[in-house]
Amino acid sequence: MLDAEQHLDNLLRHIGLVREACTLLGKRLIAKGRPEFGRILISKGFTHDVSKFSGIEYDYLHNGNDIPKECLEKAIRQHVLTNAHHPEYWGGFDQMPEIAIAEMVADIYARAQEFGTCLRDWIKGPGEKKYNFKKNDYKYNQLIGFVDLLLDAPFTPPTE
Repeated sequence: MLDAEQHLDNLLRHIGLVREACTLLGKRLIAKGRPEFGRILISKGFTHDVSKFSGIEYDYLHNGNDIPKECLEKAIRQHVLTNAHHPEYWGGFDQMPEIAIAEMVADIYARAQEFGTCLRDWIKGPGEKKYNFKKNDYKYNQLIGFVDLLLDAPFTPPTE
């Protein structure tokens, strides 16, 4: 069971990682000639997941073994239906506007960092199944474009 300080620390860590990702991606979009879009994305990093600070989301949307399954499910439903960076908010990934897709990439990136997983692997595996991504679709290409812009090229050690 998490105590109040641990819960708050986890929440602040997640939001901080998303804010950093939105800022980096936003600056890279600005450098690519999309100043307004980049600025809006950066601003979204400062309001990301604010709903998690109150109500059912604060009470049940955190790590811990003490959360009844039905409460966790209700908290998740509340969260995804009230936060525009989730496909469920729009009725599916294919309905999402570009800015929501960009913030979604920052959110998934943060979660991957928190759990020590790979953003690209999540998109091609669980994400594809969960959100029915259609490869080579316009929206999917937007998603991958944001991922490519956010992530640096993979590290390859020098050969001897």
